[in-house]
Amino acid sequence: MKKIFATVIFAAASLLAYSQNDARGYAVKVGDMAPDFTITHLDGKTQKLSDLKGKVVMLQFTASWCGVCRKEMPHIEADIQQKYKNNPNFVLIGIDLKESKEKTKSFQELMKITYPLTLDLDGTIFGLYAEKNAGVTRNIIIDRDGKIVFLTRLYETAEFEAMKEKIASLLQ
Repeated sequence: MKKIFATVIFAAASLLAYSQNDARGYAVKVGDMAPDFTITHLDGKTQKLSDLKGKVVMLQFTASWCGVCRKEMPHIEADIQQKYKNNPNFVLIGIDLKESKEKTKSFQELMKITYPLTLDLDGTIFGLYAEKNAGVTRNIIIDRDGKIVFLTRLYETAEFEAMKEKIASLLQ
């Protein structure tokens, strides 16, 4: 009986580890240092991820054509952006995949989000974090040291709640 229990526990742990990493199209995994990049904001300003070291960072990969992204974004706005928008130790950056500045700006307005949407015109930044043809709906939580501590894929309520709890614990 102990052997069966141990086998089940090992299988469950292996499945969890697998599902938290490359099984969902990620090129990174929890525990990795976040790959650095320079992002361009809609106003033309650029920002390096490494300049945010010391802050908790949430990267949200999205696109206007993505139905799941559209479903998730109001929750990100209400449950994360509005809660932490005045917290100097937290940064939320939406990264719009392979769309023009004009399309990204109208998408931000349509979705009524107040967090910044930035431009990844050729998918280079997305490619640092996910496999080339992987789906776009994903969030990456990075701790104050620049390490990836949480990954999501698609929008699933329990996973979203766990992500919110992770952010809250990192900001305590």
